[in-house]
Amino acid sequence: MSTFALSYESWFRPIAACCGMGPARSGAVVDGGLLTVRMGWAFRAGIPLSSIVAARADTGRVSGWGVHGFGGRWLVNGSARGLVLLRVEPRCRATAALVPVRLRELRLSLERPEDFLAALDRPA
Repeated sequence: MSTFALSYESWFRPIAACCGMGPARSGAVVDGGLLTVRMGWAFRAGIPLSSIVAARADTGRVSGWGVHGFGGRWLVNGSARGLVLLRVEPRCRATAALVPVRLRELRLSLERPEDFLAALDRPA
């Protein structure tokens, strides 16, 4: 089992913690062929590793912090640094703000994105 912390900007950390989405309730875990991602109550997904068809470092801009998405594309971040992009096929189930959604793309901010990609057996 490999556990990875989400990255948080120092100014956002206390806000996220007060909202139940802080580091103590968030992270990514790779274990037994499954990637589990959560950001407190606001996001949860269990993605079979076999469904991750692409995974790479992401240098794209972000326009918000927290959990944002629509149409299967979701951003789960506490920071604009350490981003990775995952493409999922077939779509898998997730919950965003306690609402069921279908996930086809996930952007995450991670403290150790290179190690995360290595755990998925993908180059950075």
